[in-house]
Amino acid sequence: MPSLIEPTESRVDLELNYPVVPEQTGLLAAGLGRLLRPDPLAAALRPVGPAGTPAVRAAAAALLARGGWHPDPAGVLFAGSGRQAILAVVAAVTRPGARLGVEELTYPVLKAIAARLGVTLVPLAMDDAGLVPKAVEEAHRAGPLHAIYVQPTLHNPLSLTMPAERQDRLAGLLTELGIYAIEDGVWSFLRDDLSPLASRAPERTVLVDSLSKRLAPGLSLGMVVAPAAVANSVSVALRSGGWAPVRFALEAMAQWQADGTVRTVVRAKQRQAAERQEITQRHLGEFVTRGDPGSYYRWWELPQPWRADTFVAAAARHGIGVTPAAAFCVGRHRVPNAVRLGLASPSSETLSRALATLADLARSAPDDLVTD
Repeated sequence: MPSLIEPTESRVDLELNYPVVPEQTGLLAAGLGRLLRPDPLAAALRPVGPAGTPAVRAAAAALLARGGWHPDPAGVLFAGSGRQAILAVVAAVTRPGARLGVEELTYPVLKAIAARLGVTLVPLAMDDAGLVPKAVEEAHRAGPLHAIYVQPTLHNPLSLTMPAERQDRLAGLLTELGIYAIEDGVWSFLRDDLSPLASRAPERTVLVDSLSKRLAPGLSLGMVVAPAAVANSVSVALRSGGWAPVRFALEAMAQWQADGTVRTVVRAKQRQAAERQEITQRHLGEFVTRGDPGSYYRWWELPQPWRADTFVAAAARHGIGVTPAAAFCVGRHRVPNAVRLGLASPSSETLSRALATLADLARSAPDDLVTD
């Protein structure tokens, strides 16, 4: 690979996060053997609705279980992807013109979803423990919230995990205010020792998850655990949007869950994420960064006189893509002078070289990068 010291046409992607471990392809291929026999394959190629089948709902419930929490298979629904699942849930629990509370730094795709559905996003304050419950109360008093969207475990982009006491307070608040939480658990497989918000407020939380991060980037399957009161609305949204799952993906998920492949791949990715954080700490230890030791993200508060937009442009000239804080910001509050680093996509060696280049860049002055 060309050196990252000089600009290159090759691009190191630290924007999109696609975790892959060396052994996963072989493991996934071995698990597909049973599905490729004529009768199981014929069944797997039939159409299916958002509710899947009892067998795949049970498999998904087992896959999503964590921290002592086991979802009811009857409440599990499926979408073609995690993004489709989020879109369907937002459509089900809000309406055009509704106010949806979100962490002040949130998943960028949610902003596009809200714009598509005509939903107003209301930024909610965060601290080092995540979403501040008092901010939810204040926003609801200012104008009723229909729901909140929250990432309690390994928040993207900050990698924060909400302590149990904070989740308990938030769960009580959902019931008190009579609003729903859309819990994004896409990265929670990296901390499967922790129970979700859905375990604390099961009647007020709709949990969304997917397979693409947990198993393979190209494996699109969204999963929803919905309380009975909104399950039908979510199912209708999935059907009307054309976001029903592909049955082959459902059957493959069930097989991989049954034979232990999911657990094996998840454990490998947990180890890999920890190794990537160690590499990042080695190169960026002198700077102000934050990232859970088991996360694939690192949030970097840039040193003066760097600005995020200038740093992103300078990194791009060295063939490295990073994401500015503005991509995650909601509302008009001050945009942090920071970037998010996605640690999953490159190899460990490429990541190490890219981080070394970024560290050298941060130590230099922006004016030094100006060329005639």
